[in-house]
Amino acid sequence: MGMINGTSAGNVVSTGSLTIPLMKKVGYPARSAGAIEAAASTGGQIMPPIMGAGAFIMAEVTGIPYTEIALAAVIPAILYFASIYFMVDFEAARKGMRGMRKDEIPLFSKLVKQVYLFAPIIILIVALFMGYSVIRAGTLATASAAVVSWLSPNKMGFRAILKALQIAGTMSIQIIAVCACAGLIVGVISLTGVGARFSSLLLGLAGVSQLLALVFAMLISILLGMGMPTTAAYAVAASVVAPGLINIGIEPLIAHFFVFYFAVVSAITPPVALASYAAAGISGDNPMGTSVASFKIGLAAFIVPFMFFYSPAMLMEGSAMQILRVGVTATLGIVLLSGMVQAWFFGPVNALQRVLMLVGAMFLIYGGIYTDIIGLAIGIVLFVMQRKLHGGGNKTAQAG
Repeated sequence: MGMINGTSAGNVVSTGSLTIPLMKKVGYPARSAGAIEAAASTGGQIMPPIMGAGAFIMAEVTGIPYTEIALAAVIPAILYFASIYFMVDFEAARKGMRGMRKDEIPLFSKLVKQVYLFAPIIILIVALFMGYSVIRAGTLATASAAVVSWLSPNKMGFRAILKALQIAGTMSIQIIAVCACAGLIVGVISLTGVGARFSSLLLGLAGVSQLLALVFAMLISILLGMGMPTTAAYAVAASVVAPGLINIGIEPLIAHFFVFYFAVVSAITPPVALASYAAAGISGDNPMGTSVASFKIGLAAFIVPFMFFYSPAMLMEGSAMQILRVGVTATLGIVLLSGMVQAWFFGPVNALQRVLMLVGAMFLIYGGIYTDIIGLAIGIVLFVMQRKLHGGGNKTAQAG
């Protein structure tokens, strides 16, 4: 849903009204339930193949084919949602929650009969990868959605199709307004020379440290994205921050992905975290507390973009073996990072173990061969230590 509707806060409101009460029912505190929903809804914007509308705008701005952008987003998206999954699972284990009873879970045999409802999304993906234009692919998917409805109990008649087109027209006005405003901002930035000044500032910082330049670019991207829809946040950040990153020698795809990620996660970054505030309204918890909790759950999204620069294989740039190694070791790093945040790794962990887990996670996510070996060694030592201390009795709760 987050992929399709393109707004983090909007997705929280639409799906959170169902998921947040369900999470509270199985034992998650109101704050955790709201934070999980906010983090997951925000992740929809970085999940290929649709990625809200951000990927389409990125394709237009950079001239990079949409299919290349969608492929590059696969590993970072997997890492983000793996992080959320392990955060949720470790919290459930730490609090001793029970899984849902068998009679509470829908039968797979019934669900699989409705798999045809995914046809419009599959048609959209296939059409895009076949090289069709975005407009043509979208039109085919829209038409197929109406056809699919005729096979379901909720059939779309002529009036329903007109109503859907009316809603789509209303929603498209927001995107049109965003693109128009972004065009104005780009024009103003180029005419006033603000972009050139920002680029020179980043160049100056890069002379001291490229990491410092990236941190500065991250803060600006988050600041520009605060309180704005994802598409608008990226459009503004792409015009202000991305050119400066390209000027310090970063590849255009990496630079745009970097600012895109931080424009997206501004929705769960305190103090102005729209998605978290929307979730807090449904869960009934404190908005600031929920935004801090969602920031912790989405922590991977604040680390992974830096790895784009240090390990381009994360964006599918490199040999198949490099990409596979980076994907596997970074996922293991995310497990350690989640365990560190939740203070649980096959049992409770102390402060020293958490520091070790953070070090191991950073080494594994970094992507270098030597750092991967060190990170794996730390992970194995911690795993053996925890199994000896807590035995096989402490299993993660089957909360998923």
